[in-house]
Amino acid sequence: MLWSAHERHGGRTQTSPPARPNRPRIDAASIVRNPHVCLALQGGGALGAFTWGVIDALLAGGAHVEAASGASAGAVNAALLASGLAKGGAESARETLTAFWSDVSSAGGFPAAALHLFSTLSLVPARPSPLLTNPLGLNPLRDLLHRHIDFEAVRQGPIDLFISATRVSDGAARVFRKEEISIEVLLASACLPQIQDAVEIDGELYWDGGYSANPPVMELIEDSVARELLVVELTTPAADASPVVGRQIHDRLNEFALGSSLQREISNLAFLQRVVQEDAEARSHLACRLRRLRLHRISAHDLAGADRLNPLDVSRTALTSLADLGHEAGGRWMAEQHSNGDGAADDKRRNS
Repeated sequence: MLWSAHERHGGRTQTSPPARPNRPRIDAASIVRNPHVCLALQGGGALGAFTWGVIDALLAGGAHVEAASGASAGAVNAALLASGLAKGGAESARETLTAFWSDVSSAGGFPAAALHLFSTLSLVPARPSPLLTNPLGLNPLRDLLHRHIDFEAVRQGPIDLFISATRVSDGAARVFRKEEISIEVLLASACLPQIQDAVEIDGELYWDGGYSANPPVMELIEDSVARELLVVELTTPAADASPVVGRQIHDRLNEFALGSSLQREISNLAFLQRVVQEDAEARSHLACRLRRLRLHRISAHDLAGADRLNPLDVSRTALTSLADLGHEAGGRWMAEQHSNGDGAADDKRRNS
């Protein structure tokens, strides 16, 4: 379903000149008609196609995206969204996302051979370095980002971005703001250390942002104004059975590594919201922001079986299935916001 716009234009995205950098004026009536939302987008390799589908449904339904945060594939989706919005509004953003993910399936944007090797190596207890798995330092993602993202438009565009990468020296997250976004920042945020060499920025080496802030949440909340915060989750929830073999154990450890930061941030957010609700004297900007904020969650793993959620599968069939699933979930969320009128609070995952 979501490939059609890309195919109508012969596989190329049609864009218009970048929009002016000032934030568009908000019409009070439109706030009731269409939700103003900030997006927190998790990373997850090819599962980012699910997020593409969610974003496409939001834009098609008239949502106003004011800010986005992301790690890894979530960072790429956020930058694609920002570039498209800056160059031609919602329709341009939808076409930009569609064109990118079409190229991922056609050219193996997350290199197919490396991903196959990465999957195979997860069966053994020790992994070689990128010097063995990718001795030439090839990264097709670089070419895809050059092709589909106008970084100057992103830096001057209408929405704020918060992109995470993990500092190799101490494991801390660095959150890059809109004015700092570059191709190196996105490559750092999506740098799998078993496949790619660490990316150097300002004299520091960085790996995938999913290891430290997947995605950044508090920075997004503090520096945005939209009342609705929508988190799109791609990490696997804990299964009922305990892992018993090497591959299962390894996969579970990866789930912990990539999902724990978000769970901590959401727990901290819930605690802070309780505190400010109980303390009527708290009048800081953050306190007022937290009182108004409403958290929503869409989880890929709540909506699909595990057999449909392979972060290493970049085939067109797999990506189309994920995108359609995300589009359905995003469409349901938009319908609920419209039917509620004021977007009634709901911090539960959308899985019905």
